[in-house]
Amino acid sequence: MGRLTRDPEIRYSQSGDGQLAIARYTLAVDRRFKRDGDQQTADFISCIAFGKQGEFAEKYLHQGTKMVVEGRIQTGNYTNKEGQKVYTTDVVVENSEFAESKASASSVGVSVGFKGQTPPQPTSNVGDGFMNIPDGVEDEGLPFN
Repeated sequence: MGRLTRDPEIRYSQSGDGQLAIARYTLAVDRRFKRDGDQQTADFISCIAFGKQGEFAEKYLHQGTKMVVEGRIQTGNYTNKEGQKVYTTDVVVENSEFAESKASASSVGVSVGFKGQTPPQPTSNVGDGFMNIPDGVEDEGLPFN
């Protein structure tokens, strides 16, 4: 669980079924414990999301959004322009969800936006602790079935 350090970078790749969304973003994850002499209080986790998860990231995620992600670790390497071998570690996002409500994010000064769109408003609170799905949210835009 962490906050996005900047807006996701989105690319589209050609696949057998058409275009595949690929989203890359970094989560700043607070450390629970501080080691002696360690000034860093957060780790920066590189995430990559494909397909529906990538489309979800493009539509709803931006800098400061607090997210919970679940996935697998993927390592890789490449040779940079200087001829040095660079090793990478990414979380391939399999599931993701918001870690706080829009109201909660707003109260701590985090801008939760919808990229120039008016955010959907909840239709009503049904009194059992859950609210109805807001009008205007399409089922295919949600990261779950």
